[in-house]
Amino acid sequence: MDFKKLKAYFYLGGFYLLISFLLRLVFFFHPITTSSFGFFESLGILLVGAISDIFIFSIASVFLVIYFLFLSNSKYNKPWGYIIFGLLLAFALYIAFVPNNIFKQYGGSVAEIALIFVGLKTSLFGLLLFVPNQRQRFRNILYFITLFLYVFLIIQNAVSEYFFWNEFGVRYNFIAVDYLIYTNEVIGNIMESYPVVPLFSVIIAIAIGVTIFIYKKTKSELLTLPNFIQKIIFVIAYVVLFGLSLFAIGQLKKIHYQNTFSEEIKSNGLEKFYTAFNTKELDFVKFYPSLGIEEAEKQFLSQYQPSELRRPVVGDSAEIRKNVVLISIESLSADFLKHYGNEQNITPFLDSLATKSMMFTNLYATGNRTVRGLEALTLCIPPTAGESVVKREDNKNKFTTGSVFKSKGYQVKYLYGGDSYFDNMKDFFGGNGYDIVDRAAFKPEEITFANIWGVSDEDMAKKAIETMNAEAKTGKPFFNHWMTVSNHRPFTYPDGRIDIPGNAKSREGGVKYTDYSIKKFFEMAKKQDWYKNTIFVIVSDHCASSAGKTELPMDKYRIPALIFSEGLVQPKEVSTLMSQIDVMPTLFGLMNFNYESQFLGQDIFKTNYQPRAYIATYQDLGLIKDNILTIISPTKKVKQYDLKPQKNNISAIYNPYFDEVPRTTIDERLKNETVATYEATSYWLKNKKLDKSVSK
Repeated sequence: MDFKKLKAYFYLGGFYLLISFLLRLVFFFHPITTSSFGFFESLGILLVGAISDIFIFSIASVFLVIYFLFLSNSKYNKPWGYIIFGLLLAFALYIAFVPNNIFKQYGGSVAEIALIFVGLKTSLFGLLLFVPNQRQRFRNILYFITLFLYVFLIIQNAVSEYFFWNEFGVRYNFIAVDYLIYTNEVIGNIMESYPVVPLFSVIIAIAIGVTIFIYKKTKSELLTLPNFIQKIIFVIAYVVLFGLSLFAIGQLKKIHYQNTFSEEIKSNGLEKFYTAFNTKELDFVKFYPSLGIEEAEKQFLSQYQPSELRRPVVGDSAEIRKNVVLISIESLSADFLKHYGNEQNITPFLDSLATKSMMFTNLYATGNRTVRGLEALTLCIPPTAGESVVKREDNKNKFTTGSVFKSKGYQVKYLYGGDSYFDNMKDFFGGNGYDIVDRAAFKPEEITFANIWGVSDEDMAKKAIETMNAEAKTGKPFFNHWMTVSNHRPFTYPDGRIDIPGNAKSREGGVKYTDYSIKKFFEMAKKQDWYKNTIFVIVSDHCASSAGKTELPMDKYRIPALIFSEGLVQPKEVSTLMSQIDVMPTLFGLMNFNYESQFLGQDIFKTNYQPRAYIATYQDLGLIKDNILTIISPTKKVKQYDLKPQKNNISAIYNPYFDEVPRTTIDERLKNETVATYEATSYWLKNKKLDKSVSK
């Protein structure tokens, strides 16, 4: 094999090692790095880091390998060139003109992005096919662009790592992953905090200069391309190197230093980012204010009677063994309902059902993603820093809503109109004893409409009735948790159901169609024998959006919740401040269930309940209590806001709008309560204290 053909790898790899070395030197002498390092320790850190960088670059070279692998002149020969071009053109036309294709189903700009990518690929292939005398020139241009992208990303990553270190004193962690989730907010913050235009101008200028240098040194290797045999040898060699790199990285991670800064400096940022993406957790003690776990546990558990993590819950009369249907509605903000001031009439059925139900008017979602809502309703615990437990590796054998029902002899199922592999739902619910009914359970003739998220809520309602009818025949009570999907971008649904066309792709249409589907579900349920023996719980998973003027805007977490059961639950408005994690413990209280609880949510009708709510993003953790919002954030930041209801025509118990006025002095009692809540919850999760049948 001609090693001259690998010049591009060596030059790019060398550049990456140089930038990584310089970055480590900067970290050594950065003001935030408060440790001192001996000569041999420093040498060891740099050596281990450099070896790690070599293997990381080997893995990151996979895209360059693919690029070179497909460099060929033979693919443009007749008839293959025309066949490939035809297929690419057909794919582009499919994206552009076929209605409701897979890209358009997703909504947003996905179809446009896909069309640009495929269209560009088709155009470039056409140029190389139909203008063969200019093929080498076009190929050189594409090669230059490929090199530039690699060089630019190497420099951009180093700059990003510097600014991340500048703020947090560590390599990438879940906060960096979080930044990908909150793209708009992060870009806005960067634009306000740094001289973006000059900075990017310098980065681009350096990237162009380095790219020109590497291009001139290596472009001659494109004049003669490797043959098929050479490519096979190259691929085999790279696969071996790829495997060796994975093994070596795992071994290098076992080299630890007692000094945190030494540990972070020797690490590779890309590898740390990948690890954070997979573990989906953020170390609480390292990044947040701490009371120490003993004090945190003591303070947090003081709200319970008895003050223990595992404690008996005793009903005040005979248990009620009715069926329970929990419907968690996708993205249903409180302000979509008429009660909360909405005048669009987009939830007519839920508005009417609310007047016949126990309606919780002052309820807050724990987060702003479906998996966070599922966590709150299933585990009944406050949110923790990082990703929801639903998406973590350690998400099984937990003490759950379903495990309580199972202990009472209930059949327990999770119903979802989409593919339950999405968001790790299948792994989570299946690993916690739920049977799952998802899109795979549908026969083709049962699906009247579907988009990228799954079958329509209307179809899922019919499947839910079919499932519950089968369960009722067994003679055992059932608990079914149904998660809706239709109120989600692209907001498509069957035409003719509501007065907003199905192709309008509007949020209002998605809300109103979901309301329509739930109405249809109840119309079908009323005809069933099990209906009058069933309690229905309807609650949103989270609000439609999360952005606001502050870290945790109150109106973006206010959600509706109803408990409805003819003859059992008397209609009334409950204005007690509460959290999403309290919904199911409160239901268990209404059913007089006796059980050993490990829930951190509470029955709000108990005399010892202290009104409060928990709201969070992936890193900002909040407590609402006594008209004050306390927020703790990474780098041990604490903020508090006085909550002042905005003046409007909405009834006081429904008004979701508050002005959050920054406090000049911190209420230490509420600060400590906030820290205790999240520190204790994080510790218990990490140490499996919230698993089934595990006492403190």
